[in-house]
Amino acid sequence: MKQKVKWGVLGAAKIAVEKVIPAMQKGEFTEVCAIASRDQRKAQEAASQLGIQNAYGSYEQLLEDPEIEAVYNPLPNHLHVPWSIRAAEAGKHVLCEKPLALSAQEARELVDARDRTGVQIEEAFMVRTHPQWLKVRELVQSGTLGEIRAIQGFFSYYNRDPENVRNVPEWGGGGLMDIGCYPIVTSRFVLGREPKRVFGVLEMDPEFNVDRLASGILDYGHVQSSFACSTQLVAHQRMLFFGTAKKVEVEIPFNAPPDRPCRLFVSSGDLFGEDVETIKLPACNQYTIQGDLFSSCIRGDRNPPMTLEDSVQNMAVIDALFRSAESGRWEKTATGI
Repeated sequence: MKQKVKWGVLGAAKIAVEKVIPAMQKGEFTEVCAIASRDQRKAQEAASQLGIQNAYGSYEQLLEDPEIEAVYNPLPNHLHVPWSIRAAEAGKHVLCEKPLALSAQEARELVDARDRTGVQIEEAFMVRTHPQWLKVRELVQSGTLGEIRAIQGFFSYYNRDPENVRNVPEWGGGGLMDIGCYPIVTSRFVLGREPKRVFGVLEMDPEFNVDRLASGILDYGHVQSSFACSTQLVAHQRMLFFGTAKKVEVEIPFNAPPDRPCRLFVSSGDLFGEDVETIKLPACNQYTIQGDLFSSCIRGDRNPPMTLEDSVQNMAVIDALFRSAESGRWEKTATGI
């Protein structure tokens, strides 16, 4: 068995401490060896809690550690690109949380950094490698649903904390960036192509000046994908794919539970649900899978599940939705990088 990749984590973000790090510690090819925070005490507390060997009081110290091969970057959105570039320039491979950047133009800076330094850089869209999404893509692309014509998605939670990074506009806050990116990336992934144009509508929080309700339509030509997301509604998430013969519903599309099977519901359209076929995917941890697959890329065993070029395209769709919400018109998505 190949040697595990030695990982360091920039920051003690909640998603890192509660979800990603514990999952990566169970990985076959990942070893979390260090965590850094701008507060030494906070880094030490996280390290003690998670059984991590080294705790650093600055991000620079972690990047200077010669033992660290790869860095997981869960910092606030506005720090994704600058610290991922600094990690790459220190010779570290980078797995960066979504959204990768604040714009497609900024995301292109990471493409340049990757090409300049020769390291692997990937956006942490864990859904792209979860078995339930691989199955949905198979159902759609195999023709099991007939000809796919429509996609609908919804993702929401309630958060009115003024100190939360998702409610700070300068840090890339708002629902479209935080969770609207999921129905966008999954529709692109399942269909395997880019939308030609998009239409977006935003409702802004008057206090925080971030979008608390966002809706979008992605026009793929013969397929229309629509979604809504909110940071101030009751928690809910669903994705549905409609074909001419059948539909498939993803029960928990984004926060897939690690301790129970995921379920897909396939139906021919009986309104009472008497024809529903339930497809169960065995329990797994999408963050463990994500870490192991990226570590395998570092060891040269496979290509990245999601390229940076793909991430730039996803950001271009988000950019276009923001432009549309401002212009009140359909907007084309930028192509190429």
